[in-house]
Amino acid sequence: MAETNNHNFSKGTDLAVILLYLIMVAVGVLCIFMVEYNPNLNWSNTFLTAKTNFSKQIYFSIFCAFIAIFILLLDSKVFTAFANLSYVAGILLMLATFVLGKNINGSKSWIPIAGGFNLQPAELCKIFTALFLAKFISKPETDFKKLKSHLIAGAAIALPAILSIMQHEMGLALVYSAFIFAMYREGLPPVILVVLLSFAILVIATLLLEPTVLAIILTVIAGLFIFSMIKKFKRNKSKILIVVAIWGVCFGTVRFAVPYIFNHVFECYQSTRIYSMVGKEYDCSQNKKSASSSGERHGKKPDDYNVKQSKIAIGSGGFWGRGFLKGTQTRGKYVPEQHTDFIFTSLGEAFGFVGTFIFLGLYLFFLFRLIRIAERQRSSFSRVYAYSVVGIFFFHIAVNISMTIGLFPVVGIPLPLISYGGSSLLTFTVLLFILLRLDADRQMVLR
Repeated sequence: MAETNNHNFSKGTDLAVILLYLIMVAVGVLCIFMVEYNPNLNWSNTFLTAKTNFSKQIYFSIFCAFIAIFILLLDSKVFTAFANLSYVAGILLMLATFVLGKNINGSKSWIPIAGGFNLQPAELCKIFTALFLAKFISKPETDFKKLKSHLIAGAAIALPAILSIMQHEMGLALVYSAFIFAMYREGLPPVILVVLLSFAILVIATLLLEPTVLAIILTVIAGLFIFSMIKKFKRNKSKILIVVAIWGVCFGTVRFAVPYIFNHVFECYQSTRIYSMVGKEYDCSQNKKSASSSGERHGKKPDDYNVKQSKIAIGSGGFWGRGFLKGTQTRGKYVPEQHTDFIFTSLGEAFGFVGTFIFLGLYLFFLFRLIRIAERQRSSFSRVYAYSVVGIFFFHIAVNISMTIGLFPVVGIPLPLISYGGSSLLTFTVLLFILLRLDADRQMVLR
């Protein structure tokens, strides 16, 4: 059966997803072209010599097309056989960046390769982590209802995330939290999600309120709760200890953990980005990791400038948009990193609310199609991998678009299949087409 599929990879392959993939890659090339368009350039010459990001992205797309076909021709069992080995190779590749890495925009997470192109191992490691997680959870001896299994899976996800933070790639580190989608689908207790959500709310509250005031509020709430439940607590005194323990964790988080993270773990520009999201200013003089207290990095404009220009560009598109190659913000190069992190602004300015609504509709249909693929898998390996892919795509889409309109701090992650970048396009292509290959063989039980 596998041999037959190798000779006819279209059999069983979800062609609708491939069509959506091609449309979005084409939209990405179009957006990059709008950002870089210069009527004085000889476009045929720049395309052949790959001197522009637009022409490079086309070459990246062609290369990724060959990779996609190659993946569809592989036997599905290859992915289970090499899942653990690929994860180890990915971690070693990330470690290699500390020795061989090239510093780009303050991040030493790139390895230079031939032709002036650069490889970002942290991007590729998302693929290897997804395969490893699928392999681990699908093992017959793994009982994912036990804490031990949760800790092993969490450690496997945390390792590349920690390495990404050490490479000053906070955005990529956050992406690894998307694997919680797959873990929850496979039986991760809801209480863990409640705890994580509560911690996030507590951190936001710490940014909005003075730590001392918030600590007093938490103490009062704990005291009132114990007083109101005093009769029940008399019969079971251990519950008092639980409430006190929860209060202690919350108090420690507010007074010690959050200030320590922002002042000693994050750099000034990272703390500034998060504080600006809630409308607060961060005092860089408290930060121990920054040599500068300006909130800027390597001569770049402050992040609030980027977001303001992004909002102006999207807002200037209005309802119908300014039209193809007619965007004043796009043509004027007012938005920094517009071909990568802020590529959505070129789409919003050119095609307005209608164009972005249709575009987001395509993304939404794409995600629902991937969830449908995930749910029809007979193999737990394929299902876990599928939900990992869904989580990664959803996280990138939600965070990137929220970032461009000021609803999330600027963390520097690309818009899937749209933003410029060979490593990014290759990662999303490989993630997606491995899923399509597994789906084509969904009648097989893989471990």
